[in-house]
Amino acid sequence: MSRSLLVLPEATAQPLLAAIAGAQQTLRIKMFLFSDPGLLAAVIAAKKRGVDVKVMLNPARRSGETENEESRRKLVEAGVSVLDSNPAFDLTHEKSMVVDAREAYVMSLNWETRNVTETRDYAVITRHPGEVAEITACFDADWHRKTFDPPAESPLIWCNTNGRERFAHFIDRAVHSLWLENERYQDAVIIERVVRAARRGVKVHIVARPPHTLKKEKLIEGVGGLRIMADVGCKVHKLKHIRLHGKMMLADGARAIVGSVNLAPGSFDARRELAIEVEDADVVGPLEKVAKQDWDESKALDLTDEGLFLDLAKRHKEAGAAELVLDVHEDAHAEKHGHAYARHTTGGDAGGKHAESGATEHKHHGKHE
Repeated sequence: MSRSLLVLPEATAQPLLAAIAGAQQTLRIKMFLFSDPGLLAAVIAAKKRGVDVKVMLNPARRSGETENEESRRKLVEAGVSVLDSNPAFDLTHEKSMVVDAREAYVMSLNWETRNVTETRDYAVITRHPGEVAEITACFDADWHRKTFDPPAESPLIWCNTNGRERFAHFIDRAVHSLWLENERYQDAVIIERVVRAARRGVKVHIVARPPHTLKKEKLIEGVGGLRIMADVGCKVHKLKHIRLHGKMMLADGARAIVGSVNLAPGSFDARRELAIEVEDADVVGPLEKVAKQDWDESKALDLTDEGLFLDLAKRHKEAGAAELVLDVHEDAHAEKHGHAYARHTTGGDAGGKHAESGATEHKHHGKHE
């Protein structure tokens, strides 16, 4: 079995910890966010027993916020070789690990505690020699600030190289069904391809995060993309039982893409990202089972003007209604809903409960990528 699948949070961090503990020669880790104490301790322990460990960390978000400094300090103090990720990219969002040049992990999850305990995430483990070598070659190129040219016909998908093209072609080949889980649906080319798939009769199931979790500057394209796809018959839902962070596509129960790539222009054009396209039954089968289970535990996302206004009110983002040109009048809306919204905005009991009910599902809504 050259590839296998981890489904988080059910798998927990244990498979990652076991892989790190089993490393005998080398560890190569590239990560957007790295703060989980258990994973940090495991990497440091590998270094102490003589493993050659190199870690590349994204230095800062686009906002300038740095979140890896404490982990970087601990790793460096333990003697681990640590570099900022390649400055040729706006940021490095890739999440990968190579163990002893024999197996590689292509992940949607950051190495934060919440990603291994709370969020829906995925990792594909590949032991295919060519794929392991390719991920290692990209790591080395980024480490030495050199250009990396991925080979043609590889199952691996790299941004900002061939990501948009590969994702578009994946959707174009769908015949019967298409399942998508992603935090962002903002890229015009990808949205167009999903629309075309729906129009040719493909049954499209989309799981997204609620609009109030989007940054204000991303509301128009984010909500607009979801509405466009819903208007042509795509079913758009949000998860109720767990927080979505994974990035996954599944077509016809036969092919899948898993990795770090959000369906947004920045991911395709300016970031270092990694995903893998697979047809292995050992990956696609479990992935389809989880997708359908998640769908059964999901709820239709209300993309009407009124529904969007209510959603934005959960995080006091009512100003987004103007950005989206929502046709909702505050007074009429409050009257129709028993003044619940009015109580919410003035701090009354009903509003407090409403805000609290949304807090559990989206308590980390602002920074997680």
